[in-house]
Amino acid sequence: MAVTELIVDLGAISRNLDVVRARGGGRSVFLAVKADAYGHGLVPVARYVENQVAGFGVATVAEGIELRSAGITRPILKLSPALPDELPAAIEHRLSLVVGYPEAVDALAAAARERGRVVDVHLKIDTGMGRVGVRPEQARAVTDAIVARPTLRLAGVMTHLAMSDVASGHDYTVEQLRLFRRAVAEVTARTPVEWVHSANSGAILNHELAGDNAIRPGIAVYGSAPEANLGEEGLLEQVATWTARVTQVRAVRAGEPVSYGATWRAPADTRVATVAVGYGDGYSRLLSSRGRVLYDGRSLPVVGRVCMDQILVNVGDASVGPGDAVVLLGSSGEERITPQEIADLMGTIPYEVTCLITQRVPRRYVS
Repeated sequence: MAVTELIVDLGAISRNLDVVRARGGGRSVFLAVKADAYGHGLVPVARYVENQVAGFGVATVAEGIELRSAGITRPILKLSPALPDELPAAIEHRLSLVVGYPEAVDALAAAARERGRVVDVHLKIDTGMGRVGVRPEQARAVTDAIVARPTLRLAGVMTHLAMSDVASGHDYTVEQLRLFRRAVAEVTARTPVEWVHSANSGAILNHELAGDNAIRPGIAVYGSAPEANLGEEGLLEQVATWTARVTQVRAVRAGEPVSYGATWRAPADTRVATVAVGYGDGYSRLLSSRGRVLYDGRSLPVVGRVCMDQILVNVGDASVGPGDAVVLLGSSGEERITPQEIADLMGTIPYEVTCLITQRVPRRYVS
């Protein structure tokens, strides 16, 4: 039995996907499965929901190849430009590729011609993210360049929204969408496209998407609401439960320190459990003397510094012993720890919480 494991509820992912699709007006879904499906498992997630989606979004060519090797046949879109030396493998494995700058057109067309393929491309418009994409005023010329290359097929037009997940970003997002609509009109005046998509989870849940026929959810499908939607109780199901096992419980006298740096000393006589998980598994050192675990419906504090392979928990009079599993993420009785709670303690976002869980932590799948 593993000393720590991440239990992923594939059924919850599927149900969250249905919720997000409904909020997106029933549009087709390109599900973001990059970064190992946000830490939940690239291939198991993709296989489970393949019949629910139009395609998948990945960050790297290697991720796309892994999906193809696992038998995934749906379109796979690499969400950022591929480098020239990546193009042969990307084309060989039938990945759809992003045109993010004008000079990419010639390189893509040449690589496709060398392999005797016609490659689907999506033109990315930078409407305010400032990261990847052509400027809106370049859309017409780049579209003409793509259409003129017989080895390229302009399959889609896309953008990425920078502030759709926060209420304060509403007006900025509306302006991004306005710029996108204008660019799409210029593109589709030159040639028809199959897919028009702009919306990440925040935009799907909070914005009007007129003109789009596809959506690109990520974090919401994995159970965490964007900041703007944290007040919508019950909107999404938590997907992951992370547990770790106790290896020792020892009495600690008042005033005695535990862990590196002696940063925590027992305020009174107590019992402290050593738990087999640490920052080597992705349990952040930022949770030192700040995090908590659950056992038998009780909340128990993490004390002292998080180590590479172990944490220490003040268990007091809880009837916990070696071999017992505590919950780091998930529910026990009426208590629950969410990725959002951990993110708040770390000063980050829930995306990072699950992405940090390393491959040293085995994944177990339930549905």
